[in-house]
Amino acid sequence: MSKELLKKITTSLSWDDLVLQNETLKQINDILTWLKIKPLIHNSFSEGIKKNKGYRVLFYGPPGTGKKITASLIGKMADKEVYTPDLFAIVSKYIGETEKNLAEILYKAQKENWILFFDEADALFGKRTEVRDAHDKNTNQEIAYLLQRVEEYEGLLIFATNIKNNIDNAFIRRFQSIIHFHPPGPEERLVLWQKAFNSKDTLAKEVNMKAIADKYEITGKEIQEIAKRCKSQIKGIGKINNYHITKGIEVVYKLSGRKIPVR
Repeated sequence: MSKELLKKITTSLSWDDLVLQNETLKQINDILTWLKIKPLIHNSFSEGIKKNKGYRVLFYGPPGTGKKITASLIGKMADKEVYTPDLFAIVSKYIGETEKNLAEILYKAQKENWILFFDEADALFGKRTEVRDAHDKNTNQEIAYLLQRVEEYEGLLIFATNIKNNIDNAFIRRFQSIIHFHPPGPEERLVLWQKAFNSKDTLAKEVNMKAIADKYEITGKEIQEIAKRCKSQIKGIGKINNYHITKGIEVVYKLSGRKIPVR
């Protein structure tokens, strides 16, 4: 297999570092339960019933809400390697090449008992279009083939998208679980801010984490980026103050094209 088609993903984080809403965590625990009981299911039933025992799940929500980290942590908990296919390398303009690339990936992953994490899954499983020409017909046939192939996979397949409605409806019906990764609310953001600065970091007394969490609607990934920026600015000398934090917040707001709240 071409190494360019797959990339192993790992994380140094633990479940304690993941801050998600209770309903989201409950659905993730269902995946972990399935991974534990899957060997028992395969050992208990006849060969005819073993087929189609894979698990397909969709993670959807804004960027930076923990979808990729969650996939990595699931692999860590289940002691399984997690690989993410490079969808832009898989998708080909040549008829039949996309199907061939995906079949190769699924065969290898099945053989090695990997978890596959399809990030930006709409690149492969976007909505089918009205057939206007031969290209549309080939594209729709390609999606139909992909649906069939992933349905035959016996392991765990995780698909991620920022917008659920971008995924083809026929594929949506094939998920055992659809999990919404919400943007963190004020309470979750407070926990994320507190985790971003550990006991070794020196914060000025003026820093009010609760006020910052209440005011700025940002994701866990953005909070981590701001914390890294603040720490690099003081380089372990001095204290991190409101100026460092608000400048970091301004940067992430600007990069995402959002307006900074004035309240």
